[in-house]
Order: sequence, then C-alpha cells, then structure tokens
Amino acid sequence: MRALGDWFASLPRAPGRAFVLLFVLAFSVRGFILTKLPEGAIRPDTRWEAPAIAVSLAERGAFADAYALPTGPTAHLPPIPIALTALCYRVMGTDLAGGYAAWAMEAAVDAAVWAVLPWVAVSAGLGGGAGLLAGAVGVVIPRWSGHGESMAAVAMAFLMVAFLRRWRLGPTRLGASLLLGVGAGASFHVQPALLPVVLGWMAAEWGWGGVRRRGLHSALLALGMLLACLPWAWRNLQSLDAVFFVRDNFGLELRMGNHEGAAAAMDAMDRLGEHRHPRARVEEARRVQELGEVAYMREAGREAWGWIRENPGRFAELTASRIAQWWLGPFYYPPGALLVTALTLMALAGAWRAFPALAPPQRAALLAPLLLFPLVHYMVAYMPRYREPVDWIFVLLAAAAVVPRPGA
Repeated sequence: MRALGDWFASLPRAPGRAFVLLFVLAFSVRGFILTKLPEGAIRPDTRWEAPAIAVSLAERGAFADAYALPTGPTAHLPPIPIALTALCYRVMGTDLAGGYAAWAMEAAVDAAVWAVLPWVAVSAGLGGGAGLLAGAVGVVIPRWSGHGESMAAVAMAFLMVAFLRRWRLGPTRLGASLLLGVGAGASFHVQPALLPVVLGWMAAEWGWGGVRRRGLHSALLALGMLLACLPWAWRNLQSLDAVFFVRDNFGLELRMGNHEGAAAAMDAMDRLGEHRHPRARVEEARRVQELGEVAYMREAGREAWGWIRENPGRFAELTASRIAQWWLGPFYYPPGALLVTALTLMALAGAWRAFPALAPPQRAALLAPLLLFPLVHYMVAYMPRYREPVDWIFVLLAAAAVVPRPGA
C-alpha cells in the first residue's frame, strides 16, 4: 500500500507515467460514455460538412461535397481531421462500425490532450503537480469535437513544448529549425488559426539573446512551414483553381456573423433562422454550383465587408459581444457562462501567482495562444467549441492557482 502511495506521489515528477495513467482514465471515461450514446448519434450523418466530406473521401477518394447539394471539390474544412475520420470510415465502413471507430479515435485524441499536461506544465515552469491536477480535471470533461478541436489542442501543446525546448537549449542545428517548421505547417492543416500563435512564438524569440544565427533559424522555420503547406496548396490549385491558406470559407463565416439581423452567437442565429449557409440552404448550395466554391466564398466576403463598412457601430457591438463570450462563455446559456467565467477567473489568478517566477520565454509560450489564437474568432459568429483548442491552458493556469510550484 505504501509502495502504491509512493508511486502516485512520484507522478508529478514522472510525466511519462502520468501520461499513461491519465490517458487510460480519460479514454475509459469516454469509452464508457460512448457505450451509452444512441446509435443514431454514432452513425455518420452526412447532413453536416465534416462527415459528408469524410464519407466522400472514404467512398470515392474525393475531398468534396460539403454542402446540401453535390458541389464538387471543397476546401471548406482543413484536411487532416477529415482524413483521419475518412480513414476510420474506409477501414470500418460508413455505417455504425465506422461511426464507432471515428468516435473512438476522437476520444483517444481528447484523452491525449489532458494526458500530456504534466509534461507541458514542467516545460512551462508551472510544475508537474499543476499539470497532474489539470489532467485529472480533464479526465472527467469528455468532448468529441466534430472539427478537430482536440487535435488542434494536442498540436498546440506539442508545438509549445518544442518552442520552449528550442528557447532553453538554443536552436543549434539548422535541421531542427526546418523540422519544427514542417511540424508547425502540418498543424495548420488541423487548425489554420494556429498560424498567428506560431508567428507570435517566432516573434517572441527575438526578444532574448543567446541564439546564434537567429535570422537563419527563423528563415528555416518559415521554409519548413511553406514546404508543409505546398501539397495541400497544389491540390487546391488543381481542384479549385485558386491558392489560399488551407481553407477557402472565411468569407462565408464572416458573412454569417456580420449581416443585417446577425447575432453574436451562432446558436442565436439558428433560433432566428439566420443561417445563410450552403449546408443549411439548398438555394445557397445551388449558388455554389453556379459560381464554384472559391467564387462563392469571395462573393460572401465582399457582402460581409460591405455590410461592415456601412454598419461600423453594429459590427463593433457584435465583435465586443463575441470577445466577451470567448472569455466568459455563452451568454445565451447562463450555466455554461458561469462555468467558463469561473475557469477564466481561476486561470487569471493562476497566472498572477505563477508568472512572476517564470522566465520570459515561459510567459511568452503561455500568453501567445491565449492572445493570438482567438483573433480570427472575434470576427465570426461565436461558437463554444472555438475555444476548445486553448481550454487546456486555462485549466492548467487554474490548477497553478492552487498547486504550489516546486521550490515555491
């Protein structure tokens, strides 16, 4: 019994063992919940963009048909989460078995988010104890994000540790900078909003000395990102006759959040019937067929920017509400807003307590995602899932408010 107690006591200092324990517990919780869900929720449902594209990719090898009518090749969603879901469907079929496989894959990714936190916390200077507590909290917060939010969270955690290691040891090998750039570029194909976070980290490292040939290493980082983005860009050029950064749907998302009668949150617009989207409306899907996807998205963007120029006051109101809901939770669902607000306040308390003792690189590593990741989301209709890729940072900082750092 004492040996078992000693083993648990050693977990904050042993991120590898903590990962195994947290992953097994988190995956078990999610697996149990999965057995209780109705089959209708598990079966792939092509009424929505992500499973529709995944089914098309699994059955026909085409990253296509995201909308209410067949519209051909698409870049509406980033490719990596869809490709992994499509692999599950390809191996297990596009019926119930494939649905269970895809849900189990997502459960494993979400479990990994929380299992890596002791490792991340040690690298960020918050201590393995805070990471272990944050991971334990995450064990009982199961989520199955339909658009790769958990994958984005894992990618962000690994990139954060990689940059912290780079800053601690110095980027002495040119190949390591190139490889980090390739990894960062690959992560953009999980969630393009990771780009400003990576750029923030790249800019931050110019703020402290000790890095020889800093310009060359930064150039290799950028080259690696470019190389990672080339295959998908080439596919888009061949299939859609256009070059853009990963996704082509920003114009549509901007219009959905900024038009006459728009609300700050997507759920509110759903209730009002203000959901002008080619997945929800056949007439919009026909417009995609007529114009082509890229031209349709550009047209939607012009409409949105035109409305914003004509209604700057209303745009400012919507943006302020979206910013507030990002940090404080969905105003249309008070219990959820209360929980998110409490988490944000606890995270601020943790940052206030921990940051004075952290090195500048550690503070930069934690602040860049919190400040830069949400920027694009402030401009489009708010959805709670948009914050999921950085929720683990809030939980980690909240844990740091109650768990003392080693040596503190």
